[in-house]
Amino acid sequence: MPFAEFDDVTLHYLDEGTRDGAPVVFAHALGTGTMLWDAVVPLLPPGLRIIRYDARGHGKSSCPPAPYSMGALVRDAERLLDHLNITEAMFVGLSIGGMVAQGLAVKRPDLIRALVLSNTGARIGTPEIWAGRIATARRPGGMADLALASCQRWFSPVFIRENRHLPWLDLLSRHDPEGYVGCASAISGTDFYTPTSGLRLPTLGIAGSEDGSTPPDLVRETVALVPGSRFHLIRRAGHVPPIDHPEDYARLLDDFLRGTGHIDTM
Repeated sequence: MPFAEFDDVTLHYLDEGTRDGAPVVFAHALGTGTMLWDAVVPLLPPGLRIIRYDARGHGKSSCPPAPYSMGALVRDAERLLDHLNITEAMFVGLSIGGMVAQGLAVKRPDLIRALVLSNTGARIGTPEIWAGRIATARRPGGMADLALASCQRWFSPVFIRENRHLPWLDLLSRHDPEGYVGCASAISGTDFYTPTSGLRLPTLGIAGSEDGSTPPDLVRETVALVPGSRFHLIRRAGHVPPIDHPEDYARLLDDFLRGTGHIDTM
């Protein structure tokens, strides 16, 4: 099980596929981890080098004391890619992972040649909203309450009705409150509207029509900051389409990989 140890955090990551293939990096949503992409990765074209990692405070990565800054989360991704000698990757970021993607593309354009901003925004929520969630996470039983509210925002009513035993509800309920608070603090303090508007690289935005956390208009507005970007709405999908619509999601990534020349179309 691979880990990268840095001065203030240890990151768990998966390095899959072809070692000399075109690199694709995945950054997950708050409260999830590398498993967010389990149904998508097998559907991607062969020959890619696929990197997934658990953000600090998540999964098998270490959980430093909260709060975290967005700069720290961006630096974690930067150090991991440098550690793996990866440049010119296609970086796929979902929710907070999409914020990390924006920050990394601004800071280290050599690391990213194409960007997928999925179910995310240049700014997500308000400091007041995040302060309330942080307070809930800090009290006994608070993570279970946050998990229920998150699933109601993340998934469509139809998906919840058809999947009554959502493993994500249990996963979010068991999430370390310190990691949740740390990353929630990072989201609360981030506004990337100005930095993201300076990006000049191939960018695809993906939104879910039933997303209650980052509605389609927010994703569209964020992606439109990058000239020449593309936007795609997945119908009947929620906040985490790699879970409720993995085939559609993988198809969009495949098309973008080929359309940007990141993989050979022959």
